Amino acid sequence: MAENINYPTAEKIIEFNVLALIIIKAKKADSAEVLSKSKILMLLDECETKEGDIYDKALVLLKGIIQKHPFASGNRRTAFITMKYFLLNNSANFGIKDDPTNAEVMQGIRERYYSDVELKEWIKNGKIREFKR
Repeated sequence: MAENINYPTAEKIIEFNVLALIIIKAKKADSAEVLSKSKILMLLDECETKEGDIYDKALVLLKGIIQKHPFASGNRRTAFITMKYFLLNNSANFGIKDDPTNAEVMQGIRERYYSDVELKEWIKNGKIREFKR
């Protein structure tokens, strides 16, 4: 099955960062700047070699972009868009509704609040416990 998976390119992820900053303005100082293309390339390699199902691979993209912070701005927005693109491009179920409260979950991912099991459930079915500090 692995040979049938469509992976995004580093250029596509960089394009998603630019689009995320244009479409979802959060701060005036947002800057579409790549801080580390090598982190993006390493992340893609990790995604391709990750054992498990499509959701395990999607988690590599989601958590990797958020936690490795390869962009000056918009890492969480870019991670969400990249993960959604990856899953839909591979005809996988994506159960997360477009909702501003997802920003809290993304912050929880950044702070390593959620387990991979919880995150897979969220991606598949849109259900996850509330993020609390």
